[in-house]
Amino acid sequence: MDLGQTLNTIAEIMPPAIDSASVPERSTERSVAVGEARAAGAPTDAVLSAAVAAGDLTALGKLYDEHHAAVRAFARRLIDDAAAEDLVHDTFLTLPKALARWNGESSLRTFIMGVAINHARHRVRSRSRFGFAMLRFSREPERVEQNPEEHSEQKRLAEMLRRALETLSFDHRTTFVLCEVEERTSVEAAEILGIPEGTVRTRLHHAKQKLRAALIKEGAR
Repeated sequence: MDLGQTLNTIAEIMPPAIDSASVPERSTERSVAVGEARAAGAPTDAVLSAAVAAGDLTALGKLYDEHHAAVRAFARRLIDDAAAEDLVHDTFLTLPKALARWNGESSLRTFIMGVAINHARHRVRSRSRFGFAMLRFSREPERVEQNPEEHSEQKRLAEMLRRALETLSFDHRTTFVLCEVEERTSVEAAEILGIPEGTVRTRLHHAKQKLRAALIKEGAR
């Protein structure tokens, strides 16, 4: 298997899942904002965000239903399953307060992903959590079309990828996952991370270089 194929298998490693969240108090000012947004015929995201910021749990539930799968899928590519569930919970628990910073220039999902990444940065304190997440790939049930040799090769490759990805810093790893695993554009990644697009490209370039070097060291050709 060549290096290009090795890198391509990363996108197959993590699927998504489900859970629930609860949240704090109401604000009369935000309630007024909800009414104004509805009266102005504002987009659903603007109405929902204003309602959530006002402490409307029904609106928060709607945002959760719409966006939790994307947050969880991303989290499970960075940390282990238990920590990923906590990250989803933390993201939506703090969303009412965080939404005060959303100005509508980026999509609401982009903003929510940014909130999740800020929480992930605090949670990814050790390589072991990320490594554990990568090892899930090697523990997943054998696919029907795979013969034992193919399955064994995938497990070997998963372990190789785990060690290689552990060499990346959080910033490089996050950028790599957004751009290469989730196939987001550099513009989208820049909005989520809150950094210039040029910085995303630079981080991605360095991440690929480091990952390639680590994989070569591991024996990938």
